[in-house]
Amino acid sequence: MPRQFPNRFQNSKKGEALKIPAALVTMLLFACCTTSFAQDGKHLFILSGQSNMQGHRPDEAFTPSVEEAFGKENVIVIQDAQGGQPILRWYKDFLNPAGKAPEKTGDLYDRLMNRINPAIKAQKLASISFFWMQGENDARRKNGDVYEASLRGLHKQLCEDLKRNDIAFIIGRLSDFDMENKRYPDWTKIRDIQVKVGESKPNFAWINTDDLNDGKNRGGKAITNDLHYSGEGYKEFGRRLAKAAIEIIGK
Repeated sequence: MPRQFPNRFQNSKKGEALKIPAALVTMLLFACCTTSFAQDGKHLFILSGQSNMQGHRPDEAFTPSVEEAFGKENVIVIQDAQGGQPILRWYKDFLNPAGKAPEKTGDLYDRLMNRINPAIKAQKLASISFFWMQGENDARRKNGDVYEASLRGLHKQLCEDLKRNDIAFIIGRLSDFDMENKRYPDWTKIRDIQVKVGESKPNFAWINTDDLNDGKNRGGKAITNDLHYSGEGYKEFGRRLAKAAIEIIGK
């Protein structure tokens, strides 16, 4: 049932309402929303993947964006990433294109969960969002034929471990670094898979990174279509991740 304003905002003449200043309405709505977020619990944001996620600094743009949307006290941000790694180091049931399982899988996933679990202990969670920026290594290893199953499997694995079936999944699509598949044979194949998965469910999304790898890197070196992002590119990356999650949570 929509929340109604108290009778003191009604004029003495029946059916005639007082004109409430717009600023006051905004303040009241903000107070209602803030109270709602606090009552529903905290919003958990998990960021993982390889080098471009590792190079991303949440405090630059991502965390301020989600804190502005939900309130600083209602936000938990966990980042754990490692450059140059294949998805098998997260997805425990990974099978290579020949259908064989590696001897060891999931060690980086376990490391990630060892950071998540203490942070959410005894916390009521209103939402969980999982951000994934990875695929470069699997493009180089020619794992395109098994990447979709691995990507979906990783999300399912996280849902099962956190006992939630509503975890938002936001995927950073590989950039335009190797569109001719010269150095990374499955580059465009994995890009297409990331879009396909990102568009497959209402609480899934993908973000474009093609314009984030030009300009100057954090060391001041000029870059064009680089494997990694520019200094400003990483900030924009964070803003785009946050925007996608905020939109999904608000649905």
